[in-house]
Amino acid sequence: MRVLTYSLTALTMMATVATAQVRLPSIPLPTQGLNVTRPLDAVETQSLDRLSDLRHLAIDRLIRANPRLVDQDPNGEPVVRREILSLSPTEAALERARSLGFSVNREQILAGMNLRLVVFEAPSGMSTRKALRTLREADPGGSYDYNHIYTGGGEVSREAPVNPTIDTPGHDTHSRVRIGLLDTGIDATHPVFHDSVVHSWGCDDHPVPAAHGTAVASLLIGHSEVFQGVHPNAELYAADVFCGRPTGGAVDTLVGALGWLQQEKVPVINISLVGPKNAMLETVIGSLIAGGYVLVAAVGNDGPAAPPLYPASYQHVVGVTAVDAHRRILIEAARGPQVMFAAPGADMAAAGSDHTYAAVRGTSFAAPFVAALLAAGLAEPDANAAAAAVDALSKTAIDLGPPGRDLTYGFGLVGADYRVDPAPLIRH
Repeated sequence: MRVLTYSLTALTMMATVATAQVRLPSIPLPTQGLNVTRPLDAVETQSLDRLSDLRHLAIDRLIRANPRLVDQDPNGEPVVRREILSLSPTEAALERARSLGFSVNREQILAGMNLRLVVFEAPSGMSTRKALRTLREADPGGSYDYNHIYTGGGEVSREAPVNPTIDTPGHDTHSRVRIGLLDTGIDATHPVFHDSVVHSWGCDDHPVPAAHGTAVASLLIGHSEVFQGVHPNAELYAADVFCGRPTGGAVDTLVGALGWLQQEKVPVINISLVGPKNAMLETVIGSLIAGGYVLVAAVGNDGPAAPPLYPASYQHVVGVTAVDAHRRILIEAARGPQVMFAAPGADMAAAGSDHTYAAVRGTSFAAPFVAALLAAGLAEPDANAAAAAVDALSKTAIDLGPPGRDLTYGFGLVGADYRVDPAPLIRH
């Protein structure tokens, strides 16, 4: 019997790794023997620069495959073609937009935030860029932006079947920890969710299970003999914001999911997605945080020199980076002031498709450890309690970089005790 282990060299396994995102495909980096604590040489620097190049190539492929649905903004970020978002437009602004040939495609009321999100469709023949420029010029005091598309921040390896014995301690609904998740659909029938309660949102109540969301969810709440999340009897509120569509992960869908989680009063929300800065999403997230919600987000895998990614880089969002089994920062992990904590994000396993287990890697899989730890002490949204929970967690963090908070590890490593070695799970 040969055992397959998963280490830092997994990024080079192009033939055996299936990407869980369009933003960052599997990347052939020269990671063997790489010491990220010393200055990078020219070859390593060139490889890190390719992270951003490959991301844009992946976006280009998405656009070429879906030219009628997906466009790009001036920075090359993917957007829904010919759709422009407006936050709480006045009736005069709506009439002006209609007079310019725009139509209201759909809208949603976020009653708990006193906000209204309107999705405009541009006139036939007008480009997405011109559509945004036209609306901003017609209503200088209004709030308009692209309907950006956000994607996952990590990869799931090829899965292998395993049949763990399930421990069933019973369903104690009185002490369940409540956690929210914005991601792909999850396979709620997977054995790791046996003792959990899962509430679903999106896709007309027909979630489309996918590897990324299933893996992240299992790290939040999964439980079995061979795998144990932080809260095996948790109550998960899982929003499928992709539904298997090319435009999955668009801002208006993310906003709708956040509105649902606010309606359900879920105090901690995990977002293992990355994308550009967006005015609509920033306003909604700011409103949630002001209302006492904790938002935890992966900082992304575009490399240490890449521009900041969102929502992790929005003010007061808990940004999470990833380390490997040796507590070394992942070479692809973003750096910067948005990093608040580090958590395990490689050399570990998570639930996969078809009741399998798989090795995972990326900041996507570090964020749920932090979200789960913060959720333990928060029964409901409360600004003071949320701030205290983050402060308490920072005091337990293992300082891995320079003394105090730094741009690589934030306050330090948390969740180290919950690492799951993939070796006994993946067999040949």
